[in-house]
Amino acid sequence: MSQNTAPSRPPTSSTSEAWASGGTLFAGVLMLVTGIMDVFQGIAGIAEDDVYTRVGDYVFKFDLTTWGWIHLVIGIVVAIAGFGILKGAEWGRVAGISLASLNLIAQFLFLPYQPWWALFSMAISVFVIWALATDDAYGADKRS
Repeated sequence: MSQNTAPSRPPTSSTSEAWASGGTLFAGVLMLVTGIMDVFQGIAGIAEDDVYTRVGDYVFKFDLTTWGWIHLVIGIVVAIAGFGILKGAEWGRVAGISLASLNLIAQFLFLPYQPWWALFSMAISVFVIWALATDDAYGADKRS
């Protein structure tokens, strides 16, 4: 009795898995770019308080130099997490979700100073959280 065993084909991925996988790579690139942009935003806030215009009074009042330091630190850490995501490290995924959430809150608080950039950055953060949270294959062991 011989058993005819045909070589098994690799499992096909669904469209949503392909989107999530491609979204993870894109999320890593977005985090790297957003981190670098936050560093520049922080440097601009530290260097000169007149770079940003104030839109009325706001409940969360910080000096713009303080905002500059906040953006500088967040930007450096977000860029490092983006690099970790691009390298496929599991810590990059966890850090990416956490830092995108933190960036979402920070940009919400920054709305009165740069409303359009803050909204754009918030949208990027939401996409990053979705992409990293839905990719089941991220960081999986690839041994056969």
